[in-house]
Amino acid sequence: MELSVFNLKGEDTGRKVVLADDVFGIQPNDHAIYLDVKQYLANQRQGTAKSKERNEVSGSTRKLKKQKGTGGARAGSIKSPVFRGGGRVFGPQPRDYHFKLNKKLKRLARISALTYKAQKNQIVVVEDFNFDMPKTKDFVAMQKNLKVADKKSLVVLAEQNNNVYLSARNLQRTSVVNVSDINTYGILNCNCLVLTEKSAAEIGKMFNA
Repeated sequence: MELSVFNLKGEDTGRKVVLADDVFGIQPNDHAIYLDVKQYLANQRQGTAKSKERNEVSGSTRKLKKQKGTGGARAGSIKSPVFRGGGRVFGPQPRDYHFKLNKKLKRLARISALTYKAQKNQIVVVEDFNFDMPKTKDFVAMQKNLKVADKKSLVVLAEQNNNVYLSARNLQRTSVVNVSDINTYGILNCNCLVLTEKSAAEIGKMFNA
């Protein structure tokens, strides 16, 4: 698949980038995508929800009333779950939501997500760029020139660039990541994938390594 390369002004440079068919042109596997997204979202969970059971609730241990002759049920502790302020039955406890996926499955999920973006023509390639200093105004101007300002976009850089990252940090509908940090959820969660020339080449190398 060939895509035109645009400059920061949104003009076609006349150069073409060839996206590898074994990364951007496979038969997508929806179940692999489901598992990878499920793992990503599970890994975001802190798992710190906690309720107190009856042995953890503060309260007196005296017997509330005599065992027999009251006409009511037996009651031995104010900390019983049947009383207000007592412990909770089967409440949430701290747990780890992480689970393991094989590397080959995660690779399949990522290239499946990239293939979907290619099929839907949601990939834009821009020439390698840098800003002299962090400036959101310049980043927004670039988005407008590329006609992606009104879309949720993911900008993928070949390497860490603090000036570009800081320029986009205040934009709610834009994320900037390195090639090594792309994941299935991030790819699918954007409406437009913006690649630089280098990052497009690096993605092909990374998944064919």
